[in-house]
Amino acid sequence: MLTKADEYPIHQTPEPIAYSGTDRNFYDRYFFNGYTKDGSQFFAAALGVYPHLNVMDASFCVVHEGVQHNLHASRILHSERLNTKVGPIAVEIIEPLQSVRLIVDENEHGISADLTFYARAQPIEEPRFITRNGSRAMMDVTRMTQNITWEGWVEVNGDRIDVTRDAFVGTRDRSWGTRPIGAADAQPVAPAQEPQFYWLWAPLNFDDCISLYHLNTYASGEPWNTAAVICGLGDAEPEHTRSCWSNLQFQSGTRFAKSATIEMENHRREKTFIELTPKWNFYMTGLGYMNPTWGHGSLHGELEVGYDTIKTADITDSMPPYLHIQAFVEATMTLPDGEVKEGSGILEQLIMGRHEPSGFTDLLDMAP
Repeated sequence: MLTKADEYPIHQTPEPIAYSGTDRNFYDRYFFNGYTKDGSQFFAAALGVYPHLNVMDASFCVVHEGVQHNLHASRILHSERLNTKVGPIAVEIIEPLQSVRLIVDENEHGISADLTFYARAQPIEEPRFITRNGSRAMMDVTRMTQNITWEGWVEVNGDRIDVTRDAFVGTRDRSWGTRPIGAADAQPVAPAQEPQFYWLWAPLNFDDCISLYHLNTYASGEPWNTAAVICGLGDAEPEHTRSCWSNLQFQSGTRFAKSATIEMENHRREKTFIELTPKWNFYMTGLGYMNPTWGHGSLHGELEVGYDTIKTADITDSMPPYLHIQAFVEATMTLPDGEVKEGSGILEQLIMGRHEPSGFTDLLDMAP
């Protein structure tokens, strides 16, 4: 099967670009967020390609006056992966690894945007994510993360938000590989495995640098993937730390952090500490995560566009579909020489199932 992408010298196997190995769960995905440094304005977007399901989907979300507006779109891919437009939502590459444009055309739901990001720091390749459910690979993923600035505008029901590079920062990532997508597996692994996932991801922006921390652990608390990076702006090379840890204090009755501490040790065994104070939550269901209707790779026919809202103050627990969040955080970084930097960012959290260090003993028991 030949497609337009086969014209480009980007093949990595003898097969046409339309074929991505043999796993039906292969995906290729964009994610973006943007926010003012005080967190008063926030937007996020994603676009995913699922070659073996022949589906492309996208979402655009904006939090405005206490309401999270979620615009969703899905279409048949027709195997043409270079056409990165789904209904009103489109991604346009301006300069690889430097600048990408995000467009939301006017539509019946009153949400539109024209935004361009510019690299604030070098992209960071995170360690490859591989984990199994029994004998079956559940995830095998590569991800690139990059902190950015934004320029353009967002419009919500006639209210125009001007986005300028001096006021808006954020993060984008690109990930590809295999993870559960589309319809659930008709025959799960036997015997049934206890659901468990502990995930933290904290890209942070400071005036003259950025930092990135992530953590996956087993129920015991033992990490199966973790890393931390501090990087200057522009072309500065990322400094990958020798080791890293984190500690969360939880809000009562939830699985959401009320505070968090990240500790990083460089190769000179010097320690940097980052204190995070969550202020409010963005709900990742708006981008399709845990969404019962707009889950990643789900089939909606030739083209379907949908819209819903979340009044953020009304969400008082962390039950699905609201378990997966990005909390906007204020960040205080203390360097080994005692210098203190103030910044902001997000702390993404998905904590499901047992986690002994946190005191969680069941699928969805909550903090006391």
